[in-house]
This record gives sequence, structure tokens and C-alpha cells, in this order.
Amino acid sequence: MTAKIESAMVMAAGLGKRMRPLTATRPKPLVRVAGKPLIDHSLDRIAAAGIPHVVVNVHYLADALEAHLAAQKRPFDIAISDERAQLLETGGGMVKARPLLTGDPILIVNSDNIWTDGPQDSLLHLARHWDGEKMDALLLVIRQASATGHRGMGDFHMDAAGRLSRRKPGRVAPFVYTGVQLISPRLLDDAPEGPFSTNILWDRAIAAGRLYGLSHLGQWFDVGTPASIPPTEAALSSV
Repeated sequence: MTAKIESAMVMAAGLGKRMRPLTATRPKPLVRVAGKPLIDHSLDRIAAAGIPHVVVNVHYLADALEAHLAAQKRPFDIAISDERAQLLETGGGMVKARPLLTGDPILIVNSDNIWTDGPQDSLLHLARHWDGEKMDALLLVIRQASATGHRGMGDFHMDAAGRLSRRKPGRVAPFVYTGVQLISPRLLDDAPEGPFSTNILWDRAIAAGRLYGLSHLGQWFDVGTPASIPPTEAALSSV
């Protein structure tokens, strides 16, 4: 059974320090890659999945991002979660946006990665594998060897049932988080106040055996620096 996703959140409030100098005059989500701003790649995927409501959080150069979103003609409505007063990081950003998000599960997408689908739509693939009885979050992950542009040592191990566990310090883990996940609102219950990382929520879910992963079957690009843009564009042009 495919879960019905009523709302999505696009994480777009970061400072974009690694993308300098391109972010000196524009927020990172408006940096153009393959002919359009980064955030539009995510919004195109959300539109294709038929999700009717989207929340975007804003902080750095928020006016420019809001103006871009206001000019959008999309098959969904867009609400703004305003973090101008204080940047709340990923976890705090979700907590602030929670009153604007409906349904269970909720899609959360980072605005600085691009992906292509494998044999099926990646967001619908996630929705088909959602099981709210046993999951607090379902992360789309990709094998490290296939994570284009990623320079880390991996994020997670995944067992045969799909449960995730952390990479051990100083070791390599086979799976990288793609920046795409489904969460239940209960993941945010009793969350810390103010700025904090989603890692705190994930660690709590891991301890309860309720953090799961799903392997991405298409391509994925970590577009975090100016140097990552040309190879991403070259790869997308051949798809």
C-alpha cells in the first residue's frame, strides 16, 4: 500500500558557505545548475509526485528566495517558514515548520542535491515502503560508491530489514543520506528548543529501532560547492 503524502518541506534556510562565492549575492537554493535554480529541481520532483502542499524555510537572503517562490506556477500551494530572526538548523527548522505541515508521513527534502529516478519515481518508491507502525523516519540512502560529488566516509549501515545504524568513528559506512526522507510528525515530539540538528532525532529513532533506510536506485548528486556543478551538469546532460 502506498502512503499518501499530503505535505513536503524543502530545507532552504542555510547560509551556503561551501558554495561561496556564488552565494555572496544569492541564497544557495537559487544557484543555477543545469539551467535552473537548485530548489526548482526539488520542486519539480515534488510536483511530479502529486504532493499538494509545500513548506519552504528561509533565512539567508530570504527576500530573494520568497520572490522566486511567489513567481512559481505550481500544482501545489507554498507556505513560508520564516527563520529570518534565527537560523534553526535542520531539526529546529522542522520543529518551527510543524504547524504548517499536514499528514503523516511528511516528505523532507534538502535543496542542495539533485537526483534522477531509477526504474520508478523515487518519492513514490519511498511512499510505497513507508510503514508507520514501525518507522519514525524512512531515509532515502545511496551506496557511497554511487554518491556523485560526495567526499565523506558514508553515514549509515543498513541491515536486511532496512534498519539504519550509525557509521563508527574512524570507519567507513556503505550508505550516504541523500537529503530525502519521510518522517512521522511523532519524530518531532519532545524535540529540543531552538537550533539543533536532525541527527539528534535520528539517534533517538535508532535507539528505538525506528530509523529505516531505502536504497536509491537512480543517480544522485551532492551539489555543495561550485566545483561540483560542472560534473553534475555533464552527467545530467547525458541522462
